[in-house]
Amino acid sequence: MKHSTNRQTRRGQGPARRIGRSLAFVLPVVLVLSGTFAVARVNWSGASSSPVLTAASGASSRADAQAPQHVLRDKLLVELQEENPGVALTHLQQAVNDRPSLAKHCASIARALGKAAVRVYGPTRAQSYARPVCDTSFASGVTTANR
Repeated sequence: MKHSTNRQTRRGQGPARRIGRSLAFVLPVVLVLSGTFAVARVNWSGASSSPVLTAASGASSRADAQAPQHVLRDKLLVELQEENPGVALTHLQQAVNDRPSLAKHCASIARALGKAAVRVYGPTRAQSYARPVCDTSFASGVTTANR
């Protein structure tokens, strides 16, 4: 009398062994792929406002290709025209406080804001917005634009 509980069927190829071998092959592949996709979707740049970059996204916009100081300068120049130079200078100071790596570019950005303020508001009104942001570089930009 044969007892099926003591003997495996077909030379050690029981259903549990077949399932185990299938999982041993498939599981590492699934883990590697899911880990790769997870790492590719992490925002490694640290910027909270930028979209999440994936490994598949080859196309980047012009803003992504620009350096952070250029993006900040462009944003502040638009803000200067839409609101006033005081608001732009306040946001420049906040940006430098939030990202200390921008401090070395603060003076050049403030000078650019000063020159733009003269074009938009005239020299007298532009000078009225001067503040000691980035060692009075805004006032320097206003003065330079007057020449």
